[in-house]
Amino acid sequence: MSDLNGGGRIFIDADACPVKAEAERVATRHGMRMILVSNGGIRPSANPLVESVFVAAGPDEADKWIAEACGPGDVVVTGDIPLAAKCVAAGAKVVKHNGEELNGANIGNVLATRDLMQDLRSADPFRQGGGRPFSKADRSRFLEVLERVVRQAKL
Repeated sequence: MSDLNGGGRIFIDADACPVKAEAERVATRHGMRMILVSNGGIRPSANPLVESVFVAAGPDEADKWIAEACGPGDVVVTGDIPLAAKCVAAGAKVVKHNGEELNGANIGNVLATRDLMQDLRSADPFRQGGGRPFSKADRSRFLEVLERVVRQAKL
């Protein structure tokens, strides 16, 4: 399911994605289609390479759409670990907002850690959060990793 230019597409899990503008710059530089998938509320881009897909409201509708649409040669940007696992299984490359690349070698451990942390939070109602704020270093690392992953996907 790659684009006519042979480089695939970049799918963005767009709801609450802090790096849409950075991903658009990389997509434009490489002449790749970028598809923003959300439940709405995302302003469409004037960039002809960027397409907005609005899915029905409901839990995980955007995730389902991306998981069904992506494949080898595509890059998916998401912080949703179960979605990332489905995309990796479909052959897509996955990058989290903080620049962490998820692939067949690490997705099992990342998914297990996520499930463990979810279990710990549900067992102890006072153990919430634990995440750190999104930083400039995360944004910079994201750009660097996305650039590398897009180049690999185009091969």
